[in-house]
Formats: sequence, C-alpha cells, structure tokens
Amino acid sequence: MTQESKSFYKSLVNVVGPMAAQNLITAAVGSADVIMLGFVGQTAIAASSLAGQIMFIMVMIATGLSSGLVMLAAQYWGKGDVKSIQILHGAALRISACAGLIFSVAAMFAPELLMRIFTEDAALIETGASYLRAVSLSYVCFSISQIYQAGFKSIERVKIVTIMTTVALLLNIGLNAFFIFVLKMGIAGVGIATTIARVIEMLFCMLYAATQKDVRFRFTNIFTFNKVLNLDFIKFSLPALGNELVWGAAFSMYSVILGHMGEDIVAANSVVNVIRQLATVLCFGMAYGGAVVLGKTMGSGDMELAERNAKRLIKSTILAGAAGSILLLCCYPIMPYLAKLSDTAAHYRNILMFINAASIFGAATNTVLICGIFRAGGDAKFGFIMDCISMWCVSVPLGLLAAFVFKLPPLWVYFVLYLDEFEKMPVIVIHYFKKKWLRNITRDIE
Repeated sequence: MTQESKSFYKSLVNVVGPMAAQNLITAAVGSADVIMLGFVGQTAIAASSLAGQIMFIMVMIATGLSSGLVMLAAQYWGKGDVKSIQILHGAALRISACAGLIFSVAAMFAPELLMRIFTEDAALIETGASYLRAVSLSYVCFSISQIYQAGFKSIERVKIVTIMTTVALLLNIGLNAFFIFVLKMGIAGVGIATTIARVIEMLFCMLYAATQKDVRFRFTNIFTFNKVLNLDFIKFSLPALGNELVWGAAFSMYSVILGHMGEDIVAANSVVNVIRQLATVLCFGMAYGGAVVLGKTMGSGDMELAERNAKRLIKSTILAGAAGSILLLCCYPIMPYLAKLSDTAAHYRNILMFINAASIFGAATNTVLICGIFRAGGDAKFGFIMDCISMWCVSVPLGLLAAFVFKLPPLWVYFVLYLDEFEKMPVIVIHYFKKKWLRNITRDIE
C-alpha cells in the first residue's frame, strides 16, 4: 500500500469510524424500541413504524440540508475559509429550523390526519396518533441539532458528534424502558422519551459550539447573510434536499402501499428494518464520511488526488455493503427472538430478510456514488433527477399496480418495490465515469 493510500484510509477511518459508530448506536436504539414495544404488542410495533414515517421525512429534509452544508463547508475547510463556513451554517440553520417547526405543529395538532396518510386501520391510527403527539417537539429540536452536527462533521470534528449522539440515544433507551415498564405508558412513553433525548442533544450541540474558538457555530449565525454564499447554498443544497425528499417520499409511499396490505407485512418490515440498519452502518458511514474527505481534497485544488481517492472509496464501500448483506443473513436465526409476531408476519419476515440482503449491496453502490462522490463535488442534481425517474416513474407506479390493480400477494409487492436500487445502478455508474462531479465549488469571498 502506497503512502498516498495510507493517508487516505487514515483520514477515512478518522471520519467514518465515528460516523459508523453513530449510525450503529442509532440502529441499536431502533432495535431496543422494537424489542421493548414487542412487550406492548404487534399493533404498537406497526403503529410506531407508520408514525415513524413522519420522522423519516423530517430526517430526509435535515439530511438534504446537511449534505448541502457539508459539500460546501468541507471544500471551504480545505481552502481554509472559516468565515464562509459560518455563513453557510446560518443559511442551513434558518431553513432546517423552520421545517422542523412545521412538522412539530402538524404532529401536535393533526396527528390523526397524518396517520391516515399511511393506513386506514382505526387501531393503528389511534395508537400512532398518541405517539405523534408525544414526539412532536422532538422534530424542531432534531432539525436544529442535525445542522450543528453537519457543521462539526464538515470541519472533521466527527468524534464529538458521535459522543453527542451516543449520550442522547442511550438516554433514549433508558427513558423508553422507564416509561414502558415502570410507568406502563406504552407507545406514548416512547414518544416522550425521544423528545427528552432530542432536547438534551440540541442543548449539547449549542453548548459545545459555544466553546469553540476557531469555527464559531452559533445560533446567531441565522442572522448572518452573504448574497453570494446564500445563493450558492440554495444552488447546491436544493438538489440534495430534493433528492432526499424524493427518495424519502418514495420510501414513505412504499409504507403507504404496504400499510394498506395489512398489519402483518408492516410489522414484519419493521423488524427486518432494524437489522438492515445495523447491517448498513459501515457502508453508509463510508459513503457520507467519504464526501467530507473528498470535498476537502477538491477544495484544496488537487483534483487528480481526489479522483484516485474516489476509486478507493468505491471499493471500500462496496466491500462494506457485501459484508452487511452477509451480516443480515447471519442474523436469520435470532429474528424470532426480537419481537413476537403472528405466524403470517413471521413468514413474511423470513422472506424479507433475503430481499433486503440483495438490496443492501445495490444501496451501498448507489449511495457511495450519489451521496458520497457526486455530492463531494457539488453534483447533487444528478441524484435528484435519477431518483425522480427511477422511484416515482418506475418503482412507485409498479408497486401501486402490483398491489391494487393486479392484487399480488404482499411479498411480491414488496419484491417489486425493492428492485429500485438495481433499476438505476447502470445509469449511475455511467455518470461516474463522465467525471462531471470532479470540481472545486468554492469562491473567494471578501
């Protein structure tokens, strides 16, 4: 291994290691939620899964804005321009906080309406609505903390983000157990626990930011404006935001389709998703963490090195995706112990394991290219267009036809929906070889 390779992998490990640990902890909390809700009942598991789609969309918005911030700030970090990074942080924070506030108000005052988007089952609507009310405040807290954490990641302060997330999520697990098993509050207790943990996480972010001397990520940055940088943020973050929303909305549409096919397939999917999240922490951590490393290199102006490092990132992420697929299948024997399901749901769960094992490999390849390499050079528009076509013009229509026109069994509908990663992969690979993503997007700001 050359010194250049060693340097890249060292930088990648320093960024990806903490990010993968953060994703692992997040997935572990999801596992704990499902296991604890299993003592409440299958309806609680299914309802929390459907209600969680609201948070999923909020996560997509925060991820899109965070990606816009990281792709610009990482390049300015490579250039050594701290002032521009602070201005970009303020621009991202303004938009994200407003979005979080809208979601919080909707979940607080119209939870039944939100639940009806995903299911017609009265029991699921009632149970999910109680959760949404309890968790509503967490949305605005999450929207703020995610932008702070994106700022920290862009300047390679990744370890502190992992510490923040670890503290918040471990607290979440402890509070979940207290509200479920001691106070017997059921699914509403899970929502309250999440809200408390998110409030503390947000305060932790602000406190840490206030102690930093070099890059000042302060809430008052929302009042700092620069026309050129604000326009650049909108130019590069809107496609990333659109990409995340299109992708997230399509996955929520998958949940809508499955939600109208019965509680069994929803509950089975919820349990399998827990293991899928654990199996993908490394490959997704590499994809998003690699964007920081590559962005810094492009911002410094060394495009030849950036191209070589992109190839190294692809190989590493694909290997991590293959390992994740194998890990998912290795978890097959322990699945019956995660949650008590009906016989039909258990049968669905067993088949879904194999479908997801194949899907992970495709997801790893596409994610490292779209969210890692392309976004590192500010090319978020391609991913947005690609997902619009592949998911909304192909996968969602096919899923709707399979479920409601041809009335195929739930497992076949699920299989059709999860073919999306392989439908778009050839076009994504071709775009990579065109090298339009390989560019420096920084400006000289006075």
